[in-house]
Amino acid sequence: MREVLLHDTHSGKLRPLQARAGARVGIYACGPTVYGRIHVGNARPYVLFGLLRRFLAHEGYEPTLVVNITDVNDKIYDAARAAGRPSAELAREMAAHYRADTDALGIGRPDYEPLASETMEAIVAYIAALLESGHAYEAGGDVYFRVRSDERYGCLSHRRLEDMDQGEGLEGAERKRDPLDFALWKRRKEGEDTSWPAPWGEGRPGWHIECSAMAEERLGVGFEIHGGGSDLLFPHHENEAAQTRSARGGELAKIWMHNGMVQLTGEKMAKSAGNIAPLHEVLAEHGPHAVVMYLISGHYRQPLAFSQSELHNAARRIQRIREAMRRLEPGAPGPPELSGHVRDFFDALANDFNTPAALAALFEWVRAANSRAHGVGDAELREMLAVLGLGSLEPLRAAGDVAERDPQALALLEQREHARRERDFATADRLREQLRERGWDLRDGPDGPELIAAHER
Repeated sequence: MREVLLHDTHSGKLRPLQARAGARVGIYACGPTVYGRIHVGNARPYVLFGLLRRFLAHEGYEPTLVVNITDVNDKIYDAARAAGRPSAELAREMAAHYRADTDALGIGRPDYEPLASETMEAIVAYIAALLESGHAYEAGGDVYFRVRSDERYGCLSHRRLEDMDQGEGLEGAERKRDPLDFALWKRRKEGEDTSWPAPWGEGRPGWHIECSAMAEERLGVGFEIHGGGSDLLFPHHENEAAQTRSARGGELAKIWMHNGMVQLTGEKMAKSAGNIAPLHEVLAEHGPHAVVMYLISGHYRQPLAFSQSELHNAARRIQRIREAMRRLEPGAPGPPELSGHVRDFFDALANDFNTPAALAALFEWVRAANSRAHGVGDAELREMLAVLGLGSLEPLRAAGDVAERDPQALALLEQREHARRERDFATADRLREQLRERGWDLRDGPDGPELIAAHER
């Protein structure tokens, strides 16, 4: 079992991962607020923490990954009202889309995916504990957290109280004792179609208390890793940490990990900004392997530029791996002189989950394997790919392989390319559907179209 170092936002340093008894490691990552389809930026933390779990399991740890779904939130009420739909119905539909879109990435699901709507009893109990301890107060059916009651408030985001804005606008401003205070519970307002009973009045929870309750219910207090996007550091994660310190007398998590944002035209990709690339559309165009390769191409703590050229580069890297796999012996071990690259691969992941360095080691292995005339097995490569969520990759098949298995598919591909050259896109789309009906996915890659058997994607 390697020593694993991870960057902790609270301390600003690399810290060794310290598992509980039995090598258990709890990981909580903030999931989406389900008021619309998720975009590629939302997929970055999903992939990061899903692959971190894979790596830790490979190293002998026993990780438990919890990724919540926020299905009670102002954004959901607003989106449902604009669409003329019940908010719970919209949340259920978008949660189902989220699961389907992330399923398509092929890296597996978290161990637990709690819903805020199904954690209401724990949320109400959490708020009651904060009221009883004097860290919260009720005002006209709302409940607010007293920020100045937590002497350590700001230590996670390293901000001064004077520089803080909870982002709640004017909502409840007249009921707050201090503008810094934030909502734990919001009384039901006119036009809101979903609410829950509580001792202080019917309403719904604030965003921050939802995650504190969901994380603690599955992992307890003081679990090993809390993760999420860097945009959640303040106020969301700062408030989570403060609530737990105040209600439980201890820190919610030992290490706080934050991933950088996916950026389109230099700005954070976000639904509110309108500069999004929906995940399901990107997957349909480029396939899951290229999307995962793209998302791990940069270090998780740095921003990641989004563009078609970046995705094409990722597709080329996938192609290079599949081309190398064609020459390897399935199930056989690699020669001893290649094992150093495997060691470098896993050492890179143990050093703050450095996926770019790990990929460099993987491609050094591929280069060395390609330089040998014969006798190289694929077991080591498969081991590395599995940790990166690319274990389903299959060797690249030559056109002759397709012709032997389904000669009609090649004929349809040629007809489709002719239609595209003639700008007859309706015919090209029809031929693509015919290929799909025959069990072939068509990928328009940087080196031209490629047919991939649907089960090999």
